[in-house]
Amino acid sequence: MSFTVSEVAPYINWIYFFHAWGTAHMPPLDKAQLQAEAEQRLLRYGQRYHAHGLFKVFRAYSSGDDIIVSRPFGDDTPMEVRIPCLRQQQQGSECLCLSDFIAPANSSYQSRVAIFATTVDDAMEHDFDDDPYEKMMMQLLADRLAEAAAERLHEKVRKVYWGYARHEHLSIAEMLNERWQGIRPAVGYPSLPDASLNFVFNHLINFRQIGIRLTDSGAMKPHASVSGMMISHPEARYFSVGTIGEDQLNDYAHRRGIPVESIRKFLASNLP
Repeated sequence: MSFTVSEVAPYINWIYFFHAWGTAHMPPLDKAQLQAEAEQRLLRYGQRYHAHGLFKVFRAYSSGDDIIVSRPFGDDTPMEVRIPCLRQQQQGSECLCLSDFIAPANSSYQSRVAIFATTVDDAMEHDFDDDPYEKMMMQLLADRLAEAAAERLHEKVRKVYWGYARHEHLSIAEMLNERWQGIRPAVGYPSLPDASLNFVFNHLINFRQIGIRLTDSGAMKPHASVSGMMISHPEARYFSVGTIGEDQLNDYAHRRGIPVESIRKFLASNLP
């Protein structure tokens, strides 16, 4: 699925654009000028570049701290792919895990989960190499457009393709404030911090269909790319896994089927 820059630009969350630019101490007029320059480029390149999205909805169930993807929705092809998740361990936390929002196998309710990825044309990251300012501007816009494409894709999944919120009526501002039902945890973010899960998600939906390549460390190329899950549970909410202990590190490595020392590298920011 492809979107023109013009189609997804309204879904940009400018707060994160300013944060990435480092405008905390910038005077309001300079900040307004910076956004005006960015919007001029969106108009200029509105039809030249595209954002791309990919998703698939799967039947799923939980097994402890794992989400088990059983088969694509509407497809009887047998499969079973394990998505290990991490649970909060810190004292005072709610001890949440993403698998808490997926029904277990013996439940009367059949859960689903969508795996998704979005990106932008690779050229957006390379067409401006001879101009450092323009390159930085376009890189930050590319990052925002990949996130905006995820917002637009999620809207279409909720209301049309998966359809669990067909009658949703939210403004873009409300969507950017995450007023929609469910959550959209992305790989590398606080509730799903292990970048190596990109290999699992790539196996499920084949990122190359929209031009995303993975490095040996699980990083996505183009850099302006997003991947993750869409969970529909009405009580699902975001959280930060935070610091984990050696016990969970070892258990997680076992569930991922990867040596502990390899997982330690992927979860370095979650270790004491």
